[in-house]
Amino acid sequence: MADLFDDMPLSPEPAGRSAHRPLADRIRPRRLAEVIGQGAILGPDGPLGAMLGAGSLSSLILWGPPGVGKTTIARLLADQTERDFVQISAIFSGVPELRKVFDTARLHYRQGRGTLLFVDEIHRFNKAQQDSFLPHMEDGTILLVGATTENPSFELNAALLSRAQVIVLKRLELADLELLAQRAEREMDRALPLTGEAREALLAMADGDGRAALNLIEQVMAWKVERPLGTDELSRRLMRRAAKYDKGGDEHYNLISALHKSVRGSDPDAALYWLARMLEGGEDPRYLARRITRMAVEDIGLADPAAQRHCLDAWALYERLGSPEGELALAQAVIYLALAPKSNAGYAAYKAARAEARKTGSLMPPAHILNAPTRLMKDQGYGAGYAYDHDAEDGFSGQNYFPDGMKRPVLYTPVERGFERELKKRLDWFVSQRLKRGG
Repeated sequence: MADLFDDMPLSPEPAGRSAHRPLADRIRPRRLAEVIGQGAILGPDGPLGAMLGAGSLSSLILWGPPGVGKTTIARLLADQTERDFVQISAIFSGVPELRKVFDTARLHYRQGRGTLLFVDEIHRFNKAQQDSFLPHMEDGTILLVGATTENPSFELNAALLSRAQVIVLKRLELADLELLAQRAEREMDRALPLTGEAREALLAMADGDGRAALNLIEQVMAWKVERPLGTDELSRRLMRRAAKYDKGGDEHYNLISALHKSVRGSDPDAALYWLARMLEGGEDPRYLARRITRMAVEDIGLADPAAQRHCLDAWALYERLGSPEGELALAQAVIYLALAPKSNAGYAAYKAARAEARKTGSLMPPAHILNAPTRLMKDQGYGAGYAYDHDAEDGFSGQNYFPDGMKRPVLYTPVERGFERELKKRLDWFVSQRLKRGG
């Protein structure tokens, strides 16, 4: 979705700006109304738009992927609220640098000037460094705007989050990148030397990253060509960017969640797509093998007992074959799981059993199912009255195996799908026989 202000003209270029500066810097927005792709937060009804309209801007955490305007928005907020803009990076700054920033901001505050401190990659600061911002945020010395590509819930202190509002920026859509391309063409006073299809392919290479899109456009604009290039010629001249994927970060968990839920939702095509996305991003296939096996245990269970064996075989095949052939075994396991009957009855029963175990504490098993290897134990009644099930005509005694006095819980409730349909018939028979025999 395009920004609410996309049709507004850019502010005039200040005099003396060099045409030799990077394109991304030359067309950087100089008003919030010029920011592309974030209309949902900057519009009058959006969180930032509403704050600015009310004149009550608070400290912020801007969370979003690279190249969506976090730094630009922070800079423009400082301009609009008439605060000094100070930018630091958590990668290159430590306690001495922070102390200097705070001292300068305190001096400016006494002089009646506010400071907007923009901290890039704020999640890189440790707990003590994050805590150092708190007193200066509380007394108004600084207005903190932190930028992060990682989930703030996991990476930032609760104390810091309680004093700042998290604003989520979205990746740029193809339509947003097209608007950026048009701005670039106006700035450079010529059209991209690409066919329509190649133009779309170029913007797709940016993968939602505006900065990357402008860098690609600048490369293409530098080519000396006599006619517009097609997609084949473009792909020979430019390498496609690797998809953004952080094996230890938020994207990792987002994609494994998508894979798991696609399997649970019985959609083999979607499951294969997310598996491929993770493999293309460089995910360890052994991690995927373990998670795929977990899916079989958690979401299929006894509805298809062969599913677990299929996953273990695929895991072993990967270890034998390696990449890329072994990854095909993982893909086939994903297809099998997606199409298998689903049941979490075993998983639910296990969790319910754990809850019962915590609730009942250390209740002893009933005496009739205790072994009695010594005379003293026999004298205490251990094993007395035990009915050996194999001696029963139908192989079922119907005795009670829960602690004496404990109300019998119902933990396992099989579903009417797959092999569990057969297990349900067996369970129902045992229940009826137990009732008949007073177990």
